Amino acid sequence: MKKNEAESLKPHSNLTMPPLRRRHRRRLLAAVVFLLLSAVVAHPAEGAFTELESAQIGRFQDYLRIRTAHPSPDYAGAAAFLLPYAASLGLRAATLHFTPCKSKPLLLLTWPGTDPSLPSLLLNSHLDSVPAEPQQWLHPPFAAHRDAATGRVYARGAQDDKCLPIQYLEAIRGLRDAGFAPTRTLHISLVPDEEIGGADGFEKFAQSEEFRDLNVGFMLDEGQASLTDEFRVFYGDRLVWRLIVKATGAPGHGSRLFDGAAVENLMDCVETIAGFREAQFGMVKSGKRGPGEVVSVNPVYMKAGTPSPTGFVMNMQPSEAEVGFDFRLPPTEDVEHIIRRIKEEWAPAHKNLTYKKGPTRDLAGRPMVTPTNASNPWWSVFEQAIISAGGKLAKPEILSSTTDSRFIRQLGIPALGFSPMTNTPILLHDNNEFLEDKVFLRGIKVYEHIIRALSSFKG
Repeated sequence: MKKNEAESLKPHSNLTMPPLRRRHRRRLLAAVVFLLLSAVVAHPAEGAFTELESAQIGRFQDYLRIRTAHPSPDYAGAAAFLLPYAASLGLRAATLHFTPCKSKPLLLLTWPGTDPSLPSLLLNSHLDSVPAEPQQWLHPPFAAHRDAATGRVYARGAQDDKCLPIQYLEAIRGLRDAGFAPTRTLHISLVPDEEIGGADGFEKFAQSEEFRDLNVGFMLDEGQASLTDEFRVFYGDRLVWRLIVKATGAPGHGSRLFDGAAVENLMDCVETIAGFREAQFGMVKSGKRGPGEVVSVNPVYMKAGTPSPTGFVMNMQPSEAEVGFDFRLPPTEDVEHIIRRIKEEWAPAHKNLTYKKGPTRDLAGRPMVTPTNASNPWWSVFEQAIISAGGKLAKPEILSSTTDSRFIRQLGIPALGFSPMTNTPILLHDNNEFLEDKVFLRGIKVYEHIIRALSSFKG
């Protein structure tokens, strides 16, 4: 390097730096210092946790490392971890089976109350999780890696919803250590197969004699993370239908233009539904309604064409075509109006339409929602528990997806969806799903307040 080039690369002294550059430099330095201080304040240092808190985070990580993701969830491994854990806290434990092969255990943990005549409190969580694509993650999805700088614990199921059983159990630990005894009996149900519909999990459990014997008065189930400092709470789930439209028509040469071709009929159906979907989605985009307050109908598969050794026959229009939609409705929707729309507009009689729909009302004929007002005494107790824990509740919502709560609301039993995660991105089913350790620990304290309040409620 030449001397004059080296001299040109030397930093200027403050004496020769123009005033404007000095001012910008000071501002930049101040900004860097602010960010560094913010990072220190935002997350506690490694040694800031107590021995108990560190152990609680460790148990959370241990549970996350059990591969309960579909298609081959390790339910036996989850049971082997959770049952001794519950026994160490003095809880009664039972393993229920609702399938002949007994490969899908449902774990029922019980903390007896001092007045067993009162309806019990049920806390629910599912054992399974959805698959993960390791190549899309920053850290292996089943390693439960904890980033010491941010406190983020990365793992499939960190938010959905393997945090809940550990928070339930650690909250019970705290209450027992404080000498608390519940008035109402408290049950924890840990169920299989929620992520694939719950048919061999909570659905059969809710129909069983074992469930009736619990005399459940109120249930808490999973919710979702909140982007703000307010906890989200869900008083209903959208109803799940599977809408399959099959269209038929005369086959013909690929070059012919004629009315009534199967794919043409199907395209008419898809186009009509797309217009309805756009109007519903528009209300969400404009803020007029929340995601759980509109009807969503999304195409998830299409089948058509005449197969050939190299793909499909390109010069032949097929005689059959089919499209499937994931179709979800708020529990307050006018179901009969939707059915008329399907029959008259989306798939008229000249097309072959099949669809499945679940229950639209509870056993008393009411919408499957849980009141969040004075008509529901459980609501006010829950709300006060959140306040006593130093938290705030956002406006109650209808969950845009579906949980096991729908099975218990169908029985007319009140249920709320709640996961104590504030200031947290919503990452259920996403790549790089994580939960911060401090958010996880705060959730334990929140559940201490909730369990204390609800299990002491004598109304």
